[in-house]
Amino acid sequence: MCIMNISLSDALKPFVDDQASLRGYSTSSDYVRELIRKDQGRQQLRGLLLAGAASSPTAPVDGDYFESLRTQVRIA
Repeated sequence: MCIMNISLSDALKPFVDDQASLRGYSTSSDYVRELIRKDQGRQQLRGLLLAGAASSPTAPVDGDYFESLRTQVRIA
């Protein structure tokens, strides 16, 4: 693990410490790491949604489509 130091304003430091404590994190660093991981996940999801929105339309998803999936699962 590498170390990165960050600077917080006088107003943010108590907020981060309080949130870490209230949310059950051992340290404020654990809390900040979790915020970064969640942001990574949101960015990845956003990228997937944008890629899906930009993709070509496919066949309609209807009852027949879901029945074919059920059949595939039963066979597997």
